[in-house]
Amino acid sequence: MTPTTPAPDDADASHGAAERVTPGDPRTTLPLPFEESEVRVRRRRRWPWLIALLIVIVLVVAAFFTGEWIARDLVTKAVRQQISVRLGVPTDAEIDVDIPGSLLLQVAGGRIDTATVSAPDITVGSMTGDVSVTLNDVGLWDGGSMSDGSVTVVLDTAQVQALMSTVDGFPADTIGLSEPDITMTTEMSALGISVPVGVALTPRADGGDLLLTPDVLTVAGAQITATDLRSRFGSVADAVLQDWRVCVAQKLPAGLPLTGVRVTGDTLVADFTIDGGILTDPALREDGSC
Repeated sequence: MTPTTPAPDDADASHGAAERVTPGDPRTTLPLPFEESEVRVRRRRRWPWLIALLIVIVLVVAAFFTGEWIARDLVTKAVRQQISVRLGVPTDAEIDVDIPGSLLLQVAGGRIDTATVSAPDITVGSMTGDVSVTLNDVGLWDGGSMSDGSVTVVLDTAQVQALMSTVDGFPADTIGLSEPDITMTTEMSALGISVPVGVALTPRADGGDLLLTPDVLTVAGAQITATDLRSRFGSVADAVLQDWRVCVAQKLPAGLPLTGVRVTGDTLVADFTIDGGILTDPALREDGSC
């Protein structure tokens, strides 16, 4: 007799039917147990690569800033050496080089936006003082060029006295600086009597010259006008009332004209403009004239 297999009852049939999942059933999106394990493995593997990438980025940034520092150090040393060789400034002088922004990026682009070099006790023409030079839009790879620039020279009282001692007849040893004027003291004789006269001189730039014009006159502690002084002393007053001119242009390149002079506090500040073509035009590098 052939054994017969018992037919499944309705409960078993319904249980089997419940286990069947048809395509499109939402339950098909649930990961199987071994699939969840693979997802966790992939996530664990992804983190080391992310950390490695971050480390590389940090190292690149650090290398960039290290290179920036090295580049600035090299530029500063080169500028100091050139100033020392060309102007006779001691190599240990306090020379500051300021280039705003990223030097490496500007060098890569072939142009320096702005560069400022400052140094104490530098001689510019017949002036010796604290000097600050600013160059704008300096080209690096096209043979040397720039759009323009400026030079500022700051002189104290002793340095102004040294400058004015080159002018015949000027009483340089009596000079003082009192904003906004340069002051001096001289003497005038009338009827055999010497009378001290104080003069406040207004400085200005005039055609490449430093020009000092009498502004305020003081006799015996009282202010008087130029007309009164001339009426009292006649032609003798002309020596006091004259303008005093200092030729600066003939001792400077033609491309470096004096454009402004002022007394600030107890210093005299002289401003020069740098012609952008001075690097390429030999005529602008020749001495100017008054």
